[in-house]
Amino acid sequence: MPKHTFRLNGEQVTVDVADDVRLLWVLRDVLGVTGPKYGCGINVCKACTSHVNGKAANPCAIPVKDLAPTDEVTTIEGLPATVGKDLHPMQQAWLDHDVAQCGYCQPGQIMAAVALVRRVAEEGRTITDDDLDGIRNICRCGTYFRIREAIKDGARHM
Repeated sequence: MPKHTFRLNGEQVTVDVADDVRLLWVLRDVLGVTGPKYGCGINVCKACTSHVNGKAANPCAIPVKDLAPTDEVTTIEGLPATVGKDLHPMQQAWLDHDVAQCGYCQPGQIMAAVALVRRVAEEGRTITDDDLDGIRNICRCGTYFRIREAIKDGARHM
């Protein structure tokens, strides 16, 4: 099997898997990182949303061969370390707004929200309803109103 090296939550990792194995399975089954959830496996539900080099990405759609040794994959487990705290401000906003019901989609929702807020900040503006409408992560419990409020609150603290 070929070896694949990349950075995961700040640490260099090497895995010995076939080139076409999707990053989601490498994270969950090989490396034991369970924050990114399997929902659909076809890049639709976004339950697995993580960051690759700071941008939202869906590991279910990324073959491990597409990662370079310098690529940084950040999952919900590594998110707090990006701000040097126990919780990232977006995670705290999720708690403050009591967003989670079943919680299955929440890691992906939070990771998508953080990437959105970062992108909007880089553009020198604040979050709009149109920005929030662009988030396509599916929540089967329908907590979209609380998700939107938490994103706005989290953005104020990032």
